[in-house]
Amino acid sequence: QDPARLQMEADKIGYPVLIKAVAGGGGKGMRRVDAAEDFADSLQSCKREAASSFGDDRVLIEKYILRPRHIEVQVFGDTHGNIVHLFERDCSLQRRHQKVIEEAPAPGMDEATRAAICDAAVKAAKAVDYVGAGTIEFIADASEGLRADRIWFMEMNTRLQVEHPVTEEITGQDLVEWQLRVASGEKLPKRQDELAISGHAIEARLYAENPSNEFLPSSGRLVLFELPEGTGRIDSAVEEGDSVTPFYDPMIAKLIVWEEKREDAIFSLSFMIEDAEIWPLKTNAPFLYRALVHNAFAAGDVDTGFIPRHLDDLVPPVETPDEVWQTAAYQLVSEGGGTLNRGLSGFRLNAQRETVMRLSDGNETRAVVMRPGRRAWRYRLAGDGEIVVRFAGQTYLIGPPRFGAAGAGGVSDGSIVSPMPGKLIAVEVRQGDKVAKGQKLVTLEAMKMEHSLVAPYDGIVAELNASEGAQVSEGALLARIEKGEGA
Repeated sequence: QDPARLQMEADKIGYPVLIKAVAGGGGKGMRRVDAAEDFADSLQSCKREAASSFGDDRVLIEKYILRPRHIEVQVFGDTHGNIVHLFERDCSLQRRHQKVIEEAPAPGMDEATRAAICDAAVKAAKAVDYVGAGTIEFIADASEGLRADRIWFMEMNTRLQVEHPVTEEITGQDLVEWQLRVASGEKLPKRQDELAISGHAIEARLYAENPSNEFLPSSGRLVLFELPEGTGRIDSAVEEGDSVTPFYDPMIAKLIVWEEKREDAIFSLSFMIEDAEIWPLKTNAPFLYRALVHNAFAAGDVDTGFIPRHLDDLVPPVETPDEVWQTAAYQLVSEGGGTLNRGLSGFRLNAQRETVMRLSDGNETRAVVMRPGRRAWRYRLAGDGEIVVRFAGQTYLIGPPRFGAAGAGGVSDGSIVSPMPGKLIAVEVRQGDKVAKGQKLVTLEAMKMEHSLVAPYDGIVAELNASEGAQVSEGALLARIEKGEGA
C-alpha cells in the first residue's frame, strides 16, 4: 500500500489503470488514471473516499479496459464439496458503476467462451471451498467480441445479487430455495449436467430518480403506482400510497421478463415499462424504455460505456410531449361526454370541427388544438375531468388548469391544495387578505421545480395553513379562498 509501490505497479501495468477500494462497492473509491503524472493525486483522493465510505483506505490497481463488458457467473456450493455454475449474466449497462439493466445469457457469448469462463468460476469457488450462493465477476474486452483470452477475473461477491432473477428465469431454479437447502446441510438440488440454459431473460432496475435532472433522487408519496401484471415478474418494495424517502437506496422495483428469444424479451420488457403508471414521483422508467428500444442495445452492442455514450438519446425531455397533450384532449372529449366537458376551461368546437381546450400538466398550461383522426396513446380517466396518460415509460396527469405556474390554483370550493409533496418556499398572502383571480398565493418547490399556486377567483383568504419553509404532502390544504370582491 506504499504510494511509491502502487505507482510503480501502475506504471508496469500500463495506463489507463483503475484504482479501486479493496472494501468498495457501488462505484465508491474508484478512480480512472490515464497518465503517470495524475496517479499520485488520484490515489490520495481514492483513499480518502474509501476511508470515509468503508473505514478502509486500502486499494487495488488494475488495468482499465477501454470497451469493457461486465460478465458474471453464478456459482453455488454445498457442504458436501459439490460446486456448480448456473451460467453467466451480462451486467454491462451501468451508470456511475451501478447496474441498470442485466440479462442472461450474455449477448454474443459462444459455447467455447462460455465453457472457459464458467469453468474458471467453478475453479475459483473450489479453491476456497465455497459454500452457498456466490458470483464470480469478470471484465471482458469487447473491442473484438467475446473471447476467452480477453476476459479477466475481477472479484467475487459472496452473496445472492440483485440481478439473480435472470439466472432463475433461464435455468428454472429458485436460488433462494437453494440457499435454504444448502444452509440446512442438504446437497445441491441439481448436478452440473442437469442444468441448462432455456431462453433469454432481462431485468431492469426501477429507481425513484429524475433522469432529466441529472438523476437526482425523487422522494414523496406514490399517489399512483401500478406496474402491469401478466407480462413478466415484478419484485417490488413499495405499493401505491407508500412514501419514498430520501434515506434509502432509490431502487423501488425490479422488472424481469423471460422469452425464447432476446429480441422478444426486449420487446416484452419495453412494453412492460411503457405501461407502468407512476405519479407524481419521477422515475428512470422512460430512461429504461429508451435504452431498451435503442438500436445499439438491440444489436447487442453493449459495454459499460453504453449509457454515457448514448446519454442524449436516453434522457427523456423535460416538457410534456405533444402526443400526451393530444391524447388527453382527445380522450377528455370523446370519453367524457357533456358532464365532463363542462369542467374543461376554454373548450370549444370551431367550424372546421377542431377541438380547442385549455389543459394543465401541473407545470404548464396550454391551449390544445385537437384535430379528428389523432391516434390516442394509453390512458385512463382519473375522475373529475383528468386523464392519466402513459407514454414511453412516463406517467402524466392532464386536466383542467388547477395548479402550476399558469394554472388556476384551486378547485370549485376555493380550496388550494398541494399537487405533490414539496417545500413551501414563499407565502405571498396572509389570512384575511383580499386577492384577485390569478394572484400568486404560495410557491411550492417539488422535484427541483417551482410551482406557483394562484387564486381561482376574486375573493378573501378565509383560511391559510401555509408557512414558508414547511414541508407539505400531496393533497394538503394550503389555503381556502371565499368568493368576493378582489383586491
